[in-house]
Parts: sequence; structure tokens; C-alpha cells
Amino acid sequence: MYPIDVKITRIVQESPSNKTFFFDRSFDEARPGQFVMVWIRGTDEIPMTLSYRNAITVQKVGDATAKLFEMKEGDHLGIRGPFGKGFTLPGKDDNILIIAGGVGTAAIAMLAEHAMSQDTCVTTIMGARNADELLFLDRFTPCKVLHMTTDDGSAHRCGFVTDVLCEIDASGYDRVYTCGPEMMMKRVFDILEKQGALAKAEFSLHRYFKCGIGVCGACCMDTEGLRVCRDGPVFNGMQLTGSEFGKYMRGPSGNKKMM
Repeated sequence: MYPIDVKITRIVQESPSNKTFFFDRSFDEARPGQFVMVWIRGTDEIPMTLSYRNAITVQKVGDATAKLFEMKEGDHLGIRGPFGKGFTLPGKDDNILIIAGGVGTAAIAMLAEHAMSQDTCVTTIMGARNADELLFLDRFTPCKVLHMTTDDGSAHRCGFVTDVLCEIDASGYDRVYTCGPEMMMKRVFDILEKQGALAKAEFSLHRYFKCGIGVCGACCMDTEGLRVCRDGPVFNGMQLTGSEFGKYMRGPSGNKKMM
């Protein structure tokens, strides 16, 4: 699949470390949790989850995202996708729990909006390093219940999303969805496993991609060989049992990067 050229129409500084780039093409067929391959010409092509049908939300963490942060309205990107397996959409009568950390909030915001649009009962636990880094509060405020935590206590509860989760019986929810730093999600995994709710849970993973369509094998996970770009990036909790999840991931050369 060749990239589609899109023009950046608007850039929003969401927080000190995150920007949202809107473009002149809406990917209406995308399911919440799917990703696109973003080609920053002359630099690299990287996977990014859609935070809106026509936008990506980016944290500056490497060469490609640093170059993206230099771009202006009117500049162009190449987009391939959407690809991968997104979140299972909840039913109208479902009672769901969303656990979002840091920029992972961007990957799960469309799911929350879809759920709330059909009056699904939504409880959200959202966390960030500090008050300035809490993303998309306006998109989550309509939730039935919204818990917010910050590492430094600068807003709402001081602590982590997992502190709140430990006080909730997740087995009482029909579905649980989470996205955020992998060590956060691993802690969520462990808590849900103890609560007997792992089979109800879906985790959105990040791995190094090259092709994005399941051909190159760069994102295969030990030990089952699951391809994050094709079999994921959203996985049921049971699929991750006994895997590399929360232990290590692999870099561009295939070398292990311990967590």
C-alpha cells in the first residue's frame, strides 16, 4: 500500500510534551485502537494511533517525532492505513472500565467517545506525570465516573492509576480497556489477573514496526510469535499470559530492550 498524501491543517499543543496534528483527510473506516503508518519525508515512517478520525497525537521521543514537531500547518505527511486490530466495541448495555496513562489516553479516546455516544456506562481512570500532562479531559468528562491521578499530586489524587484500580472490583465490569506505558499496563495486568478479570481486558501495545502489515516480522512477540501490527496492537489479556509483555521489547536490530 502506497502512502496517501495529507496536509496538516491544524496543530494543537495539548500539553508541554504532546501535540495533535489534524490533517485534511478523515479515516472514517478506522476502528478505535487501530493505527496508521506516518511517513515523515526524509526521516522515517512510524506507527501512530489515531486520536481522532483525522488526527494523531504525538509525544516527542525520537528523530521522527522530533522532525514532526518542527512541522507547520500546511506541511504534508504520508499516511498508510488504518491497520491492525482495534478495541472490541462495547454494547449499549455494557458497563466498561477504561484505564489510560500518559499519551496512551490518545489511543483510547475515540473508544470512550463511541461508548458514551450510545449511552454505555463508562468509568475511566486517567493518569499523568502532572496536571499539565493530563490529556483530553473534555473528551472524558462525560463519563459516568472519572478518576484522575498525577504522579506529583499537582492535580486530583497523588499516585498512579493502579492505586485506584486496586480499590475497584474490575470483575464487576463487562469489559476493561487500557493503554499507556507498558510497565503501567503490566501492573494493570497483574491486578486484573488477581481479580479474575483478565479475560475481559484488552491492552493496546507499542512495538517497533517496519511494514505495519505483518510481513517483516519486526514486531513479533515471544513466545507465540504474535505480530503486534497484525494480531494487535490490541490484545486480550489472556493472549499476553506468558509472553514478553512487561519484560522486554525489541529494537530495530532485533536486540532486546529490558523494561
